[in-house]
Amino acid sequence: MERAPLLVRLDWYWILQILGWSLVTAFVMLANGPYLAKPGAVTVCLLDGAAGLLITDLWHRFLKVRRWNTRPLDWRQIVIAFCILGPLLTACAIFISRTIVPASKNDGWIPMLLLFWSGITMAWQVCYMAAIALRRANRFESEALRLEVLAKEAELKALQAQVNPHFFFNSLNSVRALIFENQHAAAQMVDQLATLMRFTLASSYAETVPLKEELEAVKSYLAIEKIRFEERLSVALYIADGMEAVTIPPMSVQTLVENAVKYGVEQSSVGTEIRISASCANGKASIEVANRGALAKLGNSTRVGLSNARRRLLHAKGDDSSLDLVERGGWVHATLTFRTTHHAV
Repeated sequence: MERAPLLVRLDWYWILQILGWSLVTAFVMLANGPYLAKPGAVTVCLLDGAAGLLITDLWHRFLKVRRWNTRPLDWRQIVIAFCILGPLLTACAIFISRTIVPASKNDGWIPMLLLFWSGITMAWQVCYMAAIALRRANRFESEALRLEVLAKEAELKALQAQVNPHFFFNSLNSVRALIFENQHAAAQMVDQLATLMRFTLASSYAETVPLKEELEAVKSYLAIEKIRFEERLSVALYIADGMEAVTIPPMSVQTLVENAVKYGVEQSSVGTEIRISASCANGKASIEVANRGALAKLGNSTRVGLSNARRRLLHAKGDDSSLDLVERGGWVHATLTFRTTHHAV
């Protein structure tokens, strides 16, 4: 199992506690420089720092037990630190001083000592609350990012799940149409459909697949439709060298080819050629499916399918990718465009 980074494994509470109270102890010693020559004076300063560390740690544990450290910023904790922890730490400092160092007849320093330790404990409480708030914000941010990733994955799975039933419904209709007309052709269609099912199952949990695998599935689909339409359907592939390794969302080219068959071949008495091309230039891949026809004839179901394919492309390839559908010179061109680190040779 991979270990968490060192900075994550460190106990930052104790690191900051020891560092903070060490600085306070150093300041107390610096402020009492002229008196450090007295016997036991250095020990008093060290014990004062240790008392502060102990009292604030006990307060920290109390906050955890009462779950007060899970609340939003609360000014009452600062008041408690100033009015209770400060006097308590002052009493400890006086006890330590009078136990170790001979008592002084002058007690005029006690109010200043009270103000000092109350200020220190209040500052500790402010820093503690800031650290808790920062940790809570980081936790919320991490959780929000995790939920965002899960939401995108769930949306992608939902989009892919919408593609597969629609595709197999059309394919099974094609098989059904041939069962009573040509059993041999129907058997061939079942074989091709089995190939498609294997590809669909293998790619159902993949965000992208190589274009080569996608084209194999497309060829199986077109082999099915070729049995149906015979001479009305012809196919031309123009795949640039190296493009077969480019990755795309599964069933994306298949969706475009299916639309070309449905609105190009099926609605034409003489059929049409379907041209599939793939090329790459200046770091941008372009995959196009073209057929004779007109955009005006495209139905709402096709718009939904193209919207589905476009959203899956954006998920897989980023916001600068696109799926465009245009009519030009009596041909309908559906084009996938996206950036790729793979260049055709």
